[in-house]
Amino acid sequence: MDKEVNRKPVIICRCNDVTLDDIVEAVKAGIDDFEVLRRYLRIGFGPCQGRSCILLAARIFARLTGKRVDEVLANYRVRPPIVPVPARHVVAGVEE
Repeated sequence: MDKEVNRKPVIICRCNDVTLDDIVEAVKAGIDDFEVLRRYLRIGFGPCQGRSCILLAARIFARLTGKRVDEVLANYRVRPPIVPVPARHVVAGVEE
């Protein structure tokens, strides 16, 4: 008798609700570039700006594609601001 296994989804990117299965399916569909995967699934585009998910997603992608993690992250750049800046500070400028 086969038992149905109820697996809970493994969340990789909490900001955009990306799961492990989403990454696996994207790679199976032919995505072989991490930057394309990031843009397709919007990994790192949420409020955390990838601080909690980019390395995890890169490791999974590397394992699935047979690439090294440093190779996967070669073109990834952290874009400022890393920490959200309130608009009032930007508008007010810096006092000298």
